Amino acid sequence: MTDTSPSGYRVLARKYRPETFADLVGQDAMVRTLKNAFKADRIAQAFIMTGIRGTGKTTTARIIAKGMNCIGPDGNGGPTTEPCGECEHCVAIMEGRHVDVLEMDAASRTGINDIREIIESVAYRAASARYKIYIIDEVHMLSTQAFNGLLKTLEEPPAHVKFIFATTEIRKVPVTVLSRCQRFDLRRIEPEEMIALLRRIADAEGAAIADDALALITRAAEGSARDATSLLDQAISHGAGETGAEQVRAMLGLADRGRVLDLFDLIMKGDAASALNELGAQYAAGADPVAVLRDLAEITHWISVVKITPEAAEDPTIGPDERSRGQAMADALPMRVLSRMWQMLLKALEEVADAPNAMMAAEMAVIRLTHVADLPTPDDLLRKLQDAPPPPPSGPGGGGGQSAVPAAAPTPQGAAPRSGGPSGGSGAQTLAVAADQALARYPTFDQVVELIRANRDVKLLVEVETCLRLAAYQPGRIEFTPTPDAPSDLAQRLGAALGRWTGNRWAVTIVNDCDARTIAETRDAARLALEAEARDHPLVQAVVQAFPGAKILDIRTPADLVQEAEAEALPEVADEWDPFEEE
Repeated sequence: MTDTSPSGYRVLARKYRPETFADLVGQDAMVRTLKNAFKADRIAQAFIMTGIRGTGKTTTARIIAKGMNCIGPDGNGGPTTEPCGECEHCVAIMEGRHVDVLEMDAASRTGINDIREIIESVAYRAASARYKIYIIDEVHMLSTQAFNGLLKTLEEPPAHVKFIFATTEIRKVPVTVLSRCQRFDLRRIEPEEMIALLRRIADAEGAAIADDALALITRAAEGSARDATSLLDQAISHGAGETGAEQVRAMLGLADRGRVLDLFDLIMKGDAASALNELGAQYAAGADPVAVLRDLAEITHWISVVKITPEAAEDPTIGPDERSRGQAMADALPMRVLSRMWQMLLKALEEVADAPNAMMAAEMAVIRLTHVADLPTPDDLLRKLQDAPPPPPSGPGGGGGQSAVPAAAPTPQGAAPRSGGPSGGSGAQTLAVAADQALARYPTFDQVVELIRANRDVKLLVEVETCLRLAAYQPGRIEFTPTPDAPSDLAQRLGAALGRWTGNRWAVTIVNDCDARTIAETRDAARLALEAEARDHPLVQAVVQAFPGAKILDIRTPADLVQEAEAEALPEVADEWDPFEEE
């Protein structure tokens, strides 16, 4: 039924909208700056208000407009930070009908033509007020052309013109505009101030509402006074006389905070069946599955913060029972478990948003969380494995201690002795001494292999590493025994390739009866030896016993770690230059 009385019903957000700077909640720094500016008659030609929704940006703009144009009850007043609220200008501005205070919503009027109307009207003096004031809400929505058209007027406006901008996206406002405005950042309203504001409004309305209900509204408003008063308006109607936390939870679609803590506790214990039952009970009571997961994420974040900074538990929007339970959980749960819970809940919220059935997705998320919650952290797992008794030896000779890591056999670099007799002779030594300067760059066979790799002859490189048993080497001369699967033309192709790359003739000869390992066999032998030693290590045996499917994927020796650390280390900085040191 519509109220036909002259006054009609006004929503609380409009009824209790601040009308003076004294009424603004939580914006003390801005109010102090504005009061000093007005008192010193240093009123800027343009202001820009930024902050989240509902913190009072447009309201502050109207209060500034009132203060600039207020003439007082007697009609003789000047600019003031305490507008009377009674003169014709104050009343008309607060009602949004003053002819000299023009409000424009940039969200719907974004183009250059809209700004051109303002630019053309700036030249005319105010019709009745002291200043002609332009209030542009959501100014970041203006187009680039509109901003450019406004710049010149904004930099040098007539003395009778003031601009006041409001925006929730200050980063989208061009810096050329920001530099011409006096900026005020309206902060989120703190929970204590918000609860006090809601209590004053509720008392003024004669509404009985519990403190824990106001705490729930404050938490849902996230620092926005307009959101908070709108929710209070809705809660008063929902409670129909007396409003408690239960009614507010039902109105907001929230689960009981204590029950969400119960669900969190069951998940952390890994009790999947009980956790699903609790989730189902909350769903049956009207809780939104998405809201339950959000509450779980919020609790995870809050407990993590309390673990690092215990004073965070003193949040006025949190009840004493919830506070004590949260502190106990913060003491008991490792940070790695909480971080893992947080990441999984974020992923679960994405899945619920995309799932055809939110409850099913929430149940699957809870199942995953319970199965992961009781898994040990890497530190715990390592500690358990170290404390575990060593497994019995797997076969004869399987002793207890750790054997030394065998060094990998080096790739043959010098002349390997032939199996049948001595290798090399005075002729070879003479050849080495008389080797050409170009061949001297390849003193070992390793350099030959690197030369093949540098020229990217992959086929030849693989054949040299797998099919060549090096018998003797000198720069310019190679003797080898091929493996059974070696190609018949390996010696010819190797000699031709080396001659082409070095510009010198290479003698590549095939000999018999050399049983030296190939490069690949040497490399594999070292790896296999390391793997065998790793498998015999008690800690690795404990891991395999705990996780039968585990496999060794990579082995790094202490020497490897030292080499990696040296490669990653920053170069030493030379001594600082002393400008006064004599050369």
